[in-house]
Amino acid sequence: MTKVLIIGATSKVALNTIEMLTKKDNVDLTLVLRNKKKLPRKYLNQKIIIADAVDYDAILAAVKGQNIVYASLAGDVVAQAKTIVKAMDGAKVKRLIWTSSTGIYNEIPGELGRWNQVVLGDYYHHYFLAANVIEKSDLDYTILRPTWMTNDNEINYETTHRHDPATGTEVSRKSIAAYVTSLIENPTKDIRDSIGINKPNTQGDRPRDEVMKLNHFYDMKDC
Repeated sequence: MTKVLIIGATSKVALNTIEMLTKKDNVDLTLVLRNKKKLPRKYLNQKIIIADAVDYDAILAAVKGQNIVYASLAGDVVAQAKTIVKAMDGAKVKRLIWTSSTGIYNEIPGELGRWNQVVLGDYYHHYFLAANVIEKSDLDYTILRPTWMTNDNEINYETTHRHDPATGTEVSRKSIAAYVTSLIENPTKDIRDSIGINKPNTQGDRPRDEVMKLNHFYDMKDC
């Protein structure tokens, strides 16, 4: 049985991931969230911890005994990253999956990269600093850098590595959840790497208008 802790369990990507993991007989879930009212009723039978991701004592207690920690967070991501790394070190838990953002390494070439920098601004910088905290740790991390997210009911994605250019303009939240699930099922996959994820054949100078309306600044803010 693989014990998985999801911090930020009410983010849309996390909820898609929970949906997939609850169908696995070999996964034991614990969910960390701030507001139980935001969790769909069908998941209320899971183990639930009400806590903020910067509350070290609460996160340490939650991490103890887990095999894998998956964090899907927004807000003060630098403080959250520091708290989670410290708690995992304290609990001697090594495997971390961390959701970040596309573009944090200036890895998007051309007009799309320039446009993203203008639109996202400081958003990039905070996620870069948080990723830097993770990368400097001794954890077995995988940092995930999805491009602009959609709610499309599809699993169709490709991945790039830390030093590869990222060019896709969109990816479904369901696809991101499928990738996270693949890491949980194969915990030695993509260790100490930062993985870009996008839908194949979606290159362009910017996302489609309907994708921009679903922009991922706000995907996780109410975790």
